[in-house]
Amino acid sequence: QVQLVESGGGLVQAGDSLRVSCAASGRTFSSYAMGWFRQAPGKERDFVASISWSGGSKVYGDSVKGRFTISRDNAKNTVYLQMNSLKPEDTAVYYCAALFHVLDFLSDSRRANLYNYWGQGTQVTVSS
Repeated sequence: QVQLVESGGGLVQAGDSLRVSCAASGRTFSSYAMGWFRQAPGKERDFVASISWSGGSKVYGDSVKGRFTISRDNAKNTVYLQMNSLKPEDTAVYYCAALFHVLDFLSDSRRANLYNYWGQGTQVTVSS
């Protein structure tokens, strides 16, 4: 069992930066991969970024590559998403999720249906 709690969302202007966090509890945090997804109103949940259990491997969605950075601190049981150069189209609810079983991290970590636990989400709104 894993509990995930996101924080750090808010209202920012285009071009600003924001960091969202996800605190995990339950199962040993360093034993599983983590991902960030987002969902805008009326749209499907999209992959944003993922990070392996050690932090050694990271994957990014095409729309955020070069602007967003995922990181984790296993001592603090927390994963972060640093978002720079934010755009109005980044507006969404951002969810973190835990991924226990990975065969091919580069492909598996993009698939929302493979994740085992999800947080409740945090709203990020970017005004133009």
